[in-house]
Amino acid sequence: MRLYLELFKRSFQRMLAYRAATFAGLLTNLFFGLLRAAVMTALYSARPEVAGISLQSAITFTGISQAIISFLSLFGSYEVMTSVYGGDISADLLKPYRYFSSWMARDLGRAAVNILLRGLPLTLAYALLFRITFPAGPAQWLALIVALMLAWAVCFSWRFLVNLAAFWTPEARGIGRFAFSLALFLSGFLMPLRFFPAWFTALCNLTPFPTMVNTVIEIYLGVVSGPALAQALLVQVVWLVILIAAAHLVMRAGVRRLVIQGG
Repeated sequence: MRLYLELFKRSFQRMLAYRAATFAGLLTNLFFGLLRAAVMTALYSARPEVAGISLQSAITFTGISQAIISFLSLFGSYEVMTSVYGGDISADLLKPYRYFSSWMARDLGRAAVNILLRGLPLTLAYALLFRITFPAGPAQWLALIVALMLAWAVCFSWRFLVNLAAFWTPEARGIGRFAFSLALFLSGFLMPLRFFPAWFTALCNLTPFPTMVNTVIEIYLGVVSGPALAQALLVQVVWLVILIAAAHLVMRAGVRRLVIQGG
């Protein structure tokens, strides 16, 4: 455990070194967030509410989804893929730690810096520019924090699993771009899933993607509560277990292939 904590700290410190890039990313997130808020305002021009969500909540949705995009790394990451192609994985597998857990610790350090330096400032900026909503009380805040951490873990497990395609193809970035774009669309990042037809929402709920964004935002807005809230968190846990198990199985098959080929 101490080793993974050290990996987390090193990753955290490394991300802090890129403050200019972080600030540029914050401004970019805010710019697109304001564009999305304008779209929501136009959508609500002739009605006070859409699918049970008010204009105030819809604008809050654009802010929170932009605030967590870098925390979750929704657009994808390719570090594991690069380590396979560069051969670094051979050395990493000989080190006294679990490969999956080591990358998870590093990604948590990256995520922590992004939520502190991009997520929270963006939310504050939204609070100054708009009349956004906030969780009603301690119980909702606690549920939000749990959902946010589970969303990060699910998203990381998905990204790690996608990166393992590098074991079977010399150029897995195309697979990665498709997989990450699919997650971005089906997670409810672009629009709340409640805005879509029931059949499409049901289809999305057969995938882990809504647990990455939609669940977090609905808990933040208070759209789900009571038994529905407990069920939403349970679904996140179930998908996390499934994706971690799948990542380990694929990882084992990939390492076996690497050894057979003399890697």
